[in-house]
Amino acid sequence: MPQEMNHQDALKIAVETEKGLICFYRRAAEMVADDGAKTFFNRLAKEKEEQAGQFFRYYKGSDLGTLDEFVNRPCTLNAKAINELSALVDTSVKERRAREIAMEKELNLHKTLLGKSKQIIDPGVRAVFERMAKASQHHYQIVESEYARMMGMPHETDINTFVRE
Repeated sequence: MPQEMNHQDALKIAVETEKGLICFYRRAAEMVADDGAKTFFNRLAKEKEEQAGQFFRYYKGSDLGTLDEFVNRPCTLNAKAINELSALVDTSVKERRAREIAMEKELNLHKTLLGKSKQIIDPGVRAVFERMAKASQHHYQIVESEYARMMGMPHETDINTFVRE
C-alpha cells in the first residue's frame, strides 16, 4: 500500500542506512589481513561516505550533527555481522566471509529499497530510494567481482578467453 513519507525523513533514512554499511566496511578493513582486501573494504567505506554525503547535503535536520561527526561517530549497526567476523580465526575464511556478508548486505539493501520505493507516492522521495537501490546494486556487483577474483573464478572480463577455449 502506498505511503506518505516526507523528503527529509527519506534523506535521514538514506544517510543512516549508508552509515551502517560504512561501519561494516571499516571494521572489515580492520579485521582482514590481506592488504588488497583492506584497500578494497576501505574503498567501499569511502564510497559509502561519499554517497551519505550526497544525501546529507540536502538533509535539513540538525540531529545528526555535521557529516564528519556523523560518519565518524561510534557505531553499533551491523554488530551481528561484525561479531561473526571477529569470531573467525582463520584469516582466509574471515576474508571470504567478509565479502559474502558484504554481498548479502548490499543485495538485501537493494531489494528492500526497491520494494520501499514502490510504496512511496512522492516522486522526489521515491527517487531517493531508487537512487540508493541502484547504488547498492552497483556495490553488490563490485563485491561479487572481488569475491570471484579472490576465489579464483573467471572474471567477467575473461569471458572471451573461456568461451573460445
